[in-house]
Amino acid sequence: MRRQAEAPPGRAYTGPGLYHAEVKPTHDPLALGATWSDAGLSDADYQRALAAGRALGAELGQAEALAPFAEQVWRSDFDAPILYLDDFSAIPFLDNISGVAEYQHRTRVRAGEGDLFAAISDPAPGYEDYCRERLQLGSPTFLLADPPPCGLRVAKALQGGAAFELLAAVASDGLALHPYMGIEDVWALARALAERSGGEVRVLGPPPPATWVANDKGVFSRLVSGVLGPEFVVETHGSNQAAELAKLLQDLATRHERVALKRTRCASGMGNWHLSAQEVREHTALADRVERFLFDTRWDGVEQVLAMAWEPAEHSPSTQLWIPSLEGGPPRLDGIYEQILVGELRVFQGSRPAGFPRETLRQIAATSLQVGAALQALGYVGRCSFDLLLLGDPAQPSALRFTESNGRWGGTSTPMHLVDRLIQGPRPPYRAQDFVHPGLIGATFPEVAAKLGDRLYDPRTGEGRYVLYNVGPLQGSGKLDVIAFGDSQDEAEALLADEFPRLLGVE
Repeated sequence: MRRQAEAPPGRAYTGPGLYHAEVKPTHDPLALGATWSDAGLSDADYQRALAAGRALGAELGQAEALAPFAEQVWRSDFDAPILYLDDFSAIPFLDNISGVAEYQHRTRVRAGEGDLFAAISDPAPGYEDYCRERLQLGSPTFLLADPPPCGLRVAKALQGGAAFELLAAVASDGLALHPYMGIEDVWALARALAERSGGEVRVLGPPPPATWVANDKGVFSRLVSGVLGPEFVVETHGSNQAAELAKLLQDLATRHERVALKRTRCASGMGNWHLSAQEVREHTALADRVERFLFDTRWDGVEQVLAMAWEPAEHSPSTQLWIPSLEGGPPRLDGIYEQILVGELRVFQGSRPAGFPRETLRQIAATSLQVGAALQALGYVGRCSFDLLLLGDPAQPSALRFTESNGRWGGTSTPMHLVDRLIQGPRPPYRAQDFVHPGLIGATFPEVAAKLGDRLYDPRTGEGRYVLYNVGPLQGSGKLDVIAFGDSQDEAEALLADEFPRLLGVE
């Protein structure tokens, strides 16, 4: 099996078993990835991180929670065809994102020869030819999940119909499911396929109890505090009472210039409400405003909501980890990135490889790997990323704060992985982001590709600058995702700001 997500750090995947590292990196190697020892960590550090994870696991009853998933838990020596599926239906508020149903086709960039991938809609016309012929990403089998409507729940939709029967036939000789996120529907699909086929079916991802430890911001803060100490998280308190949340905000406002409420399982800045300390002090009906926030974010009346300090920071690093099952050894860091966040809510737009000083990178790497090891002890397997704040000047000793964990594939890891498949050698300077313009609404993928012409990257020659993916929302929403390669980071930024819209005729 081609475990593409397990390529060595700083070395690009270019086909089964083929890795290259001849090209001198343009970033500090630590920004491109690091093993446990590369980050200056010892076996004793690993054991301490595991112990911290086990301690939290004992409080949460993690062993009992994981037990029902044992038969499908990933095994590092398991070798079988892979079904890739991007089911993100358990993340709140994604229905507010334009064209989100088509995001399931992002999984195509992880799939290769002999693989399968699935979605609830057909791929954009022309995109499969581009992936297969231009990008040389192989010829995986696409499955249309088409039983009764399941909304965005592609894993649920695959539990019936012709696609299920095809998967069951494949699974009779073994099948691996590699999901975007280890949610309950994915594991239910794995069990159903195992029962129907009689074959071994495993999930290359975390069981739901581990998935939700990683994706719950409140539990994650407890984990970071246990591994690294409370100074590595922003001041945070939780409650499920509106009046108490209002009081917590008022108390936080006596010590911090800005404060926030945060729902614990949201993504990309959604589910956040932040305001200045002065606004808190002057609000005449703060508890009523908190009630409105809870109503607007579809709160269930039970879940803990976080009241927290909103720390000022110019830089928000993101660390991309691969966490193997415990027998596979410590986690691996696959890259350190700077997130591109826009607007008052700091909504994620894209990312670029980090250019911080080496000691800052080393601290980010070492702390992230230790937190990843604690998650590993809690049963987490697969892709995971952490969002941090870098307080102060990166060129000077700076304070780190972990703000959340993303226990899933995402907007940084997906293009990172695609770059590793396309580039022979360490990653070049690049910027990855979504590009939205009303002038593109109604455009087809072949029309956009034709406008870019030979500026589309060709991995066979190394020529071209742009790679396109997540193109499903293009025709209906004028939206697609793009990677721009530059000879320097400044050039990569300029290409997306200037040349790319000019070539598309939407300056």
